[in-house]
Amino acid sequence: MAPTPVTVAPTGRDSTASRQPAASDAAPSAPSGASSTDTADVSKAEVSKAALQVFGDSVAAAVPATDSAADAGSMGLDLHAYETQERVAHYVKLFSGDARDRIEVRLERGSRYEPMMRAKLRNAGLPEDLVYLALIESGYDPNAYSRAAAVGMWQLMTGTARGVGLRVDWWVDERRDPVRSTDAAIKFLSYLNDQFGSMYLAAAAYNGGPGRVSRGLERYADDLQGTTGEDRYFALAEKDYLRTETRNYVPQLIAAALVAKQPARYGLTLRTEPAYSYDTVTVPASTPLAAVAKALGVPLAQVAELNPHVLRGVTPPKTPFVVRVPTGSSAGFDTAFARLSTEDRTAYVRTTSKKGETLAAISRRTGVSSEHLRWYNPKLEIAKKSGKVVAGQVILVPSAGVLAAAHDVPDPAIEIYGSSKSAVYHTVKRGESLGLIARRYKTTTAALMRMNGLRKSLIIPGQRLLVRGGSARAAKSSRGATKGKASRGRSTGRKH
Repeated sequence: MAPTPVTVAPTGRDSTASRQPAASDAAPSAPSGASSTDTADVSKAEVSKAALQVFGDSVAAAVPATDSAADAGSMGLDLHAYETQERVAHYVKLFSGDARDRIEVRLERGSRYEPMMRAKLRNAGLPEDLVYLALIESGYDPNAYSRAAAVGMWQLMTGTARGVGLRVDWWVDERRDPVRSTDAAIKFLSYLNDQFGSMYLAAAAYNGGPGRVSRGLERYADDLQGTTGEDRYFALAEKDYLRTETRNYVPQLIAAALVAKQPARYGLTLRTEPAYSYDTVTVPASTPLAAVAKALGVPLAQVAELNPHVLRGVTPPKTPFVVRVPTGSSAGFDTAFARLSTEDRTAYVRTTSKKGETLAAISRRTGVSSEHLRWYNPKLEIAKKSGKVVAGQVILVPSAGVLAAAHDVPDPAIEIYGSSKSAVYHTVKRGESLGLIARRYKTTTAALMRMNGLRKSLIIPGQRLLVRGGSARAAKSSRGATKGKASRGRSTGRKH
C-alpha cells in the first residue's frame, strides 16, 4: 500500500507555541502491486527544499526520490528473504486466513495515517515498512491502551515517551497524537538501529527491551559469529532466549508487510480512508474543545477526533495551546471565537469545599459526578480517616461541553514494569550520561554496561537501566523500549 507520489503537502507539528495554520495531506494508497519506483519526476533536492519549507524539522516529503540506489533501499525492509521462514509463513497464513477480517479493518484505519508515517520514516532514513509496526502494536488505534500502561498507536510507556520529547501529563498525552507519537517512535527506532546495526534486532528491542537483546547477542556471540545483517535476529531467535512475544514480533512484522503490500494476492479487499489532515489554531489556556467546535461551526466529534491527546475535553491550564481543526476551517477562527459568549468559552465554574463535606455531597451540590470532579481536581485533598474533603479548597466544576469531549482514561503517569525486589532501576533523564548515573549509584560505567548488556556507553532519555542488585538476568524486566509484558488492547478507560 505504498502511497502514490504527489506534490508535497504539510503534516504539521504541534506544540504549545503559537504558529500559522498547517495541514497534513498526502496521496491515498496506491492499488495493490504499485511499484515504489513509480515516482514523479522531481529531484531529491527539490523535494528536500519543499519539505523543509513546509514541515520544518519534523517531516520529510511524501514524494519518494530515486536519485540513488541507497535512497531506494530506504523504502522497505528485507521481506522476501524471510517469507518462507516458519514463523513468518505461519503469520502470513493467519493474517490472510482466520484473522483476515480484523487485519482488513486495521489496515483500512491505518491507511489514513500511512502517508504521514511513511514521510516521517523516509525523512529519518528508516525503512518505510516500519509503518506496519503500528499495525502489530495497536492496529493503528491512537487510543490503544495495554495492561502494561503502554499507550497509542506505537504503544509507548510514559518514561520512554517523555524521554524522546513527548508531553505526557494529566491534561495532555501526546502518545495518543498520531503525528507526535510517530516522531517519538522514530527517534527510538533510530537509536536502536544505530545500536544494533540491524532493523530487525531494533524491532525486537523495541518490543523486548534493548538490554535483553544486547545480553543475548553477548551470550551467544560465539554461535552468531559469521552471521551478519538481518540474519542475526533470526539466529538469536532460534536460541530460545528471547521471550516468545519477541521471537514472534519480527515475523509478525514481516508477515504484516507482505500481506499489506499485496492485499489482493492474499485475498484482502481494502478501502483507503482519506489522508489524515488538519489545520491548527491557537487558543487560550483552559479552552473547551466544544468552544473551538462552536466557533468553527463543526461537530464537536470532529475536533475531539483530531485531538485525542487532549484528555479532559479542555486545553491545559496556564499557557496557550495549539488545537487541530478540520482542514480549511481555520480561516476567520479568531473572530468567530471572540464572538462566543463567556459561558461558551468558560471550561469551569469554581466552588469552595465546606467543612464536613464529602465528595458525594459536593457532587450533589454541583450536579457533576464524583468521578468527573476527580478528573479536573487531581490534587484534591481528602482526609483518609473521615473520607471528607479538606475544607477551603477551590474545586473546578467542569461544564457539560467539557465533559462531552473528555476521555475516561487512566492517569498517564502510571508505569507498570516487571520487577525484582532485589533490583534497582533508573530511568534515564535528559542530560544524564552513563558516568553521571554510575556516580549517583556509587558504581562504575563498566559495571552498568555489563549489567545492562550495553556494547556502547550511549544512552537515551527514557531508557531503563538496572543499576543495583539482582543480576543480568533480572534486567530482563527493564522494558525501556515500549510496554512490558502485557498484551495490547483498545482504550476502555479502565486499567487493564
